[in-house]
Amino acid sequence: MNVQTQTDTTESTAVKVNDFVIKIGNVNGTGSASANGLLMKSIFRMGVPVVGKNLFPSNIQGLPTWYEIRVSKDGWTARSGNIDLMVAMNLESYEQDLKAVSPGGTLLYDSTWPRPKLHGRDDISVIGVPLAKMTNTEFSNARTRVLMKNMAYVGAVAALTGIDMTVIQSLVEDTFKAKPKLIEPNMKALMLGHDYITEHYSALPLRVEPMDETKDCILIEGNDAAALGCVYAGATFGAWYPITPSTSLMDGFKSHCQALRVDEENGKNNYCIIQAEDELSAIGMVIGANWNGARSFTPTSGPGISLMSEFIGFAYYAEVPLVLFDIQRVGPSTGMPTRTQQGDILLAAYASHGDTKHIILFPADPKECFELSVDAFDAAERYQTPVFVLSDLDIGMNEWMVPRFEWDDSRQPDRGKVLNAEQLEKIDKFYRYLDVDGDGIPYRTIPGEHPKGAFFTRGSGHTKFGGYTEDSAAYQEVLDRILQKWKNSADQLPAPIVNMCGQATKRAIITVGGCAAAVREAISRMAENDLKFDYLRVKAFPFHSDIEAFMENYDEVFVVEQNRDGQLRQLLINETNVPKHKLIPILDYSGMPAGTGLIARMITDYCQAEA
Repeated sequence: MNVQTQTDTTESTAVKVNDFVIKIGNVNGTGSASANGLLMKSIFRMGVPVVGKNLFPSNIQGLPTWYEIRVSKDGWTARSGNIDLMVAMNLESYEQDLKAVSPGGTLLYDSTWPRPKLHGRDDISVIGVPLAKMTNTEFSNARTRVLMKNMAYVGAVAALTGIDMTVIQSLVEDTFKAKPKLIEPNMKALMLGHDYITEHYSALPLRVEPMDETKDCILIEGNDAAALGCVYAGATFGAWYPITPSTSLMDGFKSHCQALRVDEENGKNNYCIIQAEDELSAIGMVIGANWNGARSFTPTSGPGISLMSEFIGFAYYAEVPLVLFDIQRVGPSTGMPTRTQQGDILLAAYASHGDTKHIILFPADPKECFELSVDAFDAAERYQTPVFVLSDLDIGMNEWMVPRFEWDDSRQPDRGKVLNAEQLEKIDKFYRYLDVDGDGIPYRTIPGEHPKGAFFTRGSGHTKFGGYTEDSAAYQEVLDRILQKWKNSADQLPAPIVNMCGQATKRAIITVGGCAAAVREAISRMAENDLKFDYLRVKAFPFHSDIEAFMENYDEVFVVEQNRDGQLRQLLINETNVPKHKLIPILDYSGMPAGTGLIARMITDYCQAEA
């Protein structure tokens, strides 16, 4: 193992400029999240594309946690599969962190306590910085020492990689502007780490150099973006039962409502948020609010959807608009609550007993979380049905660099077929479940609008006139109409994203949601080895007609997703006529955010074995 000293040089090593990965191993509950975020945002402020992935345990304190920062001048946002600089702050995970460093990389550790055996590797460099010793000397409070040790390693990393300290100082001042007394100790800790590196070590062949690639971008979590989308969509009510990883969506909704939904004249809130006693209560409240005409939603995760299934079936059959955000995590059962997966695709598509099929929207990043949130409310009211926004923990709880959101002020909510008092006055009789226009969508009314608009909301067997029935033909007529409006929605929902490789190929890749970034980069990597693929990303279910037409053009279609059973593949088999032998599953259900290297390797191995 090479322990770097001041006399070491990096002239023989190729310098990576704005193209490397930093991973930080720490202990949950030590306040490292703030320091890690500061490091990532400093790179962003230098105009360099960057993304951070927070890998944290499900306990409150004490277990290992990691934060992975990818610096990419080309704007790639997926996990690359490489670790160029590991900051190993947790003795418990030190050996694991050491193994994770890519050959030629560097490990930085707290050398306050001697480590006679450093689990030898002769293909990496090791840098020791006495972080605890320095912060214990400079700070007296025990908790402050822990927090400042994190800031000290930020300073050390900045010195090793050339991050501009004036940028970091500006960010510290912005972060603590409400508590200015904290600026001085944080800067002091940063300089401890920075100055130690400059005195004892040379810089690494990993350089952050200013660019101009972030000026039209923002850093935002998917849950916060979705919450803002709910506000812009006109949602005024939300109910939920807290569950990881969806709780921050409702936290974001509350924050945005406090900023945007308070009456300027009387100071009253124009919104209502209720933390229910359980998931059943939450969805019951949301169905009731939507039935009363208020745009409403509930955020949850897979276990919550399981509990809500009967109510979802009620909303489907009674044709009540409903928006659900499922921020997917690892299952089954409790699973791994703080790991990501795409295991709820089939659950959302067919939720509830009996024959049900639901609309699903699949965002791939926070920008689409914002956009598809608005689309979800329009679709729910247009088709009078539950609509799922299927995100995941990686999208929802990590900060992504995305283009600034755009909004058309002339856009009006699509409330669908709602009869007002004037329209009701002109008709002889209103029938809630009657298809007047032949498009499968009946008219609805808002309670209290007009006496003629009264009706029974039925989850039991009913006729098209709204009366109770156990007559087979009358029951089937209503159920078939509901299916027809669902089918009719397919080409009205967001169309798939298609990218062609530019030359004739009989191979394609289909993916969905949070896999998209890794798949796009994997396609770029494989093209360097003369493996060419056309690409399609699903954005909605039911499937747009373009999806089946796309698949028909290829001999092999790799379906990339994050679950064990190939749920997107199963859905494609169920809902299209494409032969299943064409659809080749590429599955990663480790709980980690999708990685470019793994996807490229699995597809390449398949193609080479076939050759």
